[in-house]
Amino acid sequence: MTISKKIPQTVLTVLENIKKKDFEAFIVGGCVRDLILERIPNDWDVTTNATPEEILKIFPDGKYENRFGTVIVPEKYLGALESTNNIEITTYRIESTYSDNRRPDEIKFAKTLEEDLKRRDFTVNAMAIDFTDEKNYRIIDLFDEQTDLKNHLIKTVNDANERFNEDALRIIRAIRFVAQLTSPSQEWKIEEKTLEAIKKNIDLLKHISQERLRDEFSKIILSDNPALGVELLIETGAMQYIIPEIYQTIEVTQNRHHYHGPYNTVYKHLLASLKNCPSKKLEVRLATFLHDIGKPESKRGQGEFSTFYSHEYIGAKKAHKILSRLKFPKKVIDKTILLIKNHMFYYNVDEVGEKGVRRVIQKVGLENINDLIDVRIGDRLGSGTAKAVPYKLRHFKYIVEKVSTDAVSVGQLKINGNDLIKILKIKPGPKIGAILDILLAEVIEDSSLNNFDQLSQRATELDKENLEDLRKLAKNKIKEKKESDDKEIKNKYWVK
Repeated sequence: MTISKKIPQTVLTVLENIKKKDFEAFIVGGCVRDLILERIPNDWDVTTNATPEEILKIFPDGKYENRFGTVIVPEKYLGALESTNNIEITTYRIESTYSDNRRPDEIKFAKTLEEDLKRRDFTVNAMAIDFTDEKNYRIIDLFDEQTDLKNHLIKTVNDANERFNEDALRIIRAIRFVAQLTSPSQEWKIEEKTLEAIKKNIDLLKHISQERLRDEFSKIILSDNPALGVELLIETGAMQYIIPEIYQTIEVTQNRHHYHGPYNTVYKHLLASLKNCPSKKLEVRLATFLHDIGKPESKRGQGEFSTFYSHEYIGAKKAHKILSRLKFPKKVIDKTILLIKNHMFYYNVDEVGEKGVRRVIQKVGLENINDLIDVRIGDRLGSGTAKAVPYKLRHFKYIVEKVSTDAVSVGQLKINGNDLIKILKIKPGPKIGAILDILLAEVIEDSSLNNFDQLSQRATELDKENLEDLRKLAKNKIKEKKESDDKEIKNKYWVK
């Protein structure tokens, strides 16, 4: 494993600058874990025995606006640091009691790396790397962390009950790491005693703010395994402190559209939909996970012929309440609600034409159409449907593109009817439309003609010619262009 080759030179330079002043400096935490797992770290953490004041003498423009002894290296030192948000340098520290189960009552700077590593949350995050130069390094492993990495286990440093009593958010973080680290070749789990401690201390989550819960939940939803994360939240009981409304969906059976197979309850359907959501956008994944949250209240009847009329509107109201309680930004809430409210759009080929598609576009906005389709794809696959994008959905996308990229329209011209009335000094009438049609036909042939001066000059010339003949020619050219564009879009979506 050539770890040094995966560490940006900028990070090594930061370590070198600190060591030049006779201080210790180590790469530490999650970035070490990611390096060993051959992942690309998003951030780089450095720990040192230098105090924040001493670090700021080395990096004078660094930011130090917290009580945790963390200095953020200024951008001018970072250079072109790829795949990195920042470098944080933190003084060794030890933490006192956590009377509110959220923050240490007091933070003291420690003297040794060992003291610092002992106060960290999970073993996989409690390793450090010591560099003597660019090629020579050693991994500092005090708690047999590499064994836990090899076995794909999330395990607390020392006593799990103590770690969760210090900061209850670590309960959600443990689940989040499983969702983020699991891959097709690596199945991660929470170590048995750590899992027992999570379930035992689950009520400590009542001390955690909605904002902190929201941030961890968002990371779970955006991970490569969001459904796995949700299952663990349900299994441990943690979901009752995030979205307790989900528990109402667990026993609610579906109707004939979802009735058979493994997705016959609303909860299983939501889980499968989230798992199969093709988008990596937070709003789309939230909408996919919550799109049927209104079904428990809207259900009428039992068995495969039960109904859920207006569940999308009930669900939108419930989702608004949920996301507002978690203090999501208004922009995220509004977009998520829009997608939930409109996820039942019709797209059957025989039922939806250009007018119907235009109505959908009018409701959600052209910029949100693809996100709405992604919610529907997750919904379909979450129902056990074999094809994510069947012919009728491809046909819908074809119509969307057709009506939204109308290839020929006088509205595209850099001149309009009012301009012609002023230039030609004529009254409104059929002549204006005829000239615009001819100008459009000529612009179709040569787009460079579409500027005000050339169109004005050409309009003056056309005003003296036989417009009826030219208008017929123009209409034929426009028709040919529309047919050509339509054929191209159909081929793109494999529709007839």
